[in-house]
Amino acid sequence: MSPSVTTFDVLILGSGLAGQALALHLAADRRVALVTKRRLDDSASAWAQGGIAAVLDGADSIESHIHDTLSAGAGLCDEQTTRFVVEHSREAIQWLIDQGVPFTRDDSAFGFHLTKEGGHSQRRIIHAADATGAAVQQTLSEKVRQHPNITVLENHIAVDLITGNKLGLAENRCWGAYALDIRNDRVITLGAAHTVIAAGGAGKVYLYTTNPDTSTGDGIAMAWRAGCRVANMEFVQFHPTCLYHPKAKSFLISEAVRGEGALLRLPDGTRFMPQHDPRAELATRDVVARAIDFEMKKHGVDCVFLDITHQPADFLRAHFPNIDAHCRELGIDMTKEWIPVVPAAHFTCGGIITDTRAHTDLPGLYAVGESAYTGLHGANRLASNSLLECLVYARAAAADMTAAKPPSTPALPTWDESRVTNADEEVVISHNWDELRRFMWDYVGIVRTDKRLERAMHRIRLLEWEIDDYYANFRISNDLVELRNLVQTAHLIVRCAQQRKESRGLHYSLDHPRTSPTARNTVLTPPRQTVEPHTRNAGSHG
Repeated sequence: MSPSVTTFDVLILGSGLAGQALALHLAADRRVALVTKRRLDDSASAWAQGGIAAVLDGADSIESHIHDTLSAGAGLCDEQTTRFVVEHSREAIQWLIDQGVPFTRDDSAFGFHLTKEGGHSQRRIIHAADATGAAVQQTLSEKVRQHPNITVLENHIAVDLITGNKLGLAENRCWGAYALDIRNDRVITLGAAHTVIAAGGAGKVYLYTTNPDTSTGDGIAMAWRAGCRVANMEFVQFHPTCLYHPKAKSFLISEAVRGEGALLRLPDGTRFMPQHDPRAELATRDVVARAIDFEMKKHGVDCVFLDITHQPADFLRAHFPNIDAHCRELGIDMTKEWIPVVPAAHFTCGGIITDTRAHTDLPGLYAVGESAYTGLHGANRLASNSLLECLVYARAAAADMTAAKPPSTPALPTWDESRVTNADEEVVISHNWDELRRFMWDYVGIVRTDKRLERAMHRIRLLEWEIDDYYANFRISNDLVELRNLVQTAHLIVRCAQQRKESRGLHYSLDHPRTSPTARNTVLTPPRQTVEPHTRNAGSHG
């Protein structure tokens, strides 16, 4: 094969918790490639503060955790999936403990401190102070880097999946992906019998988000283009409490702060959450985010405030050392002052449809983590269930691949750039990126209307036309690949939102404020794939 074509047993696109856990589960007897857009430990998982939900305490129960998840999901959680995840929660946490993750300890019977977050009826969130994701990622990253069977490809972004259809084969199966080496703008071919999308969510489709810059919907967009169905993309979770400060970018104030007694206040000190929900500050994220949005618009204020000054300073510094330090850097002393906060896009609850073995509609292609729609989160994700989902499905996917006899990878073509030229004006990309994020925030945010969604779709179609033309005629770049994926993902979000003629969970419409008595998923099926003239060579881009 060409030097630019490399084959592995398993190709994993994404290096968050789902991707790294899967790689470690497989590496004993599989050659694994782990592709990441930046460094190995750059992911949304690493930014997770609160912790991981699991049934770990004798006072808790599987049924209680299931009930809380179903309640948060507003009737759209798949009960079989929910039970599958919760029943495997303890072994998932034990695996992390065995890997050496330094969770916060205490003198309880279990030996680890458990906190409580919105929507949970029990203390069941295991954490490493207020930087759980970073602690988990650092621990696993060391093991991934040291494993001889895992090849880490940093600064590489997947461009598109390689399928049997594109190769002209009788069986439409996934055989790997094309990836752009961002350092030299060279596209390489990565072949694999099993390919896994673990590329995270799409928070960067919005102007304000708690997600890292890498969260551009790449996996969802690629799977859609390859013929996979997606579901419930309208359910975008807005985290209620993102730090509001001109020098703070995407910094989250963990839900665990409210779990330890923080109150939400208006600038004049008025506490408002009890007027919106009997659970007050510990209501689910959709309720709290909408309440904050309502109060900000009603009173014409730029933010609200989180007040935990009643807790001892030593307690706050011990439980929230990173939040305390970051606030202090910005001149905010959370032990004495209220923290200014606003909602921001946080989690993509919908995604690529999968089963309990992480299979997608395309044979040979799996999806795990935030890119996947498993049915666990329904219309609103329960706090700290996301990292748990990553762990459980990574193990399930690994078991499925290990049990299967992998087929031989066919000869794969290299990327063809013979009919494209260098871009003339890359300002088009940055302008379109900015326009997309602004109108998605304005029209497809916490509160929606039919007219706003119609306006958003009109602008998306114009952007799609521009981007398709640009993509067909110029050499690709990281920014172009991400913009293409963001616009595709935005299209899916708006299409799903337009089809839901009710308000449920994270989707609230002023035109359809009631909740339908029947809960239905919004499922989108891609159009039948066609090969455009400029992409007839399987290695061409387009």
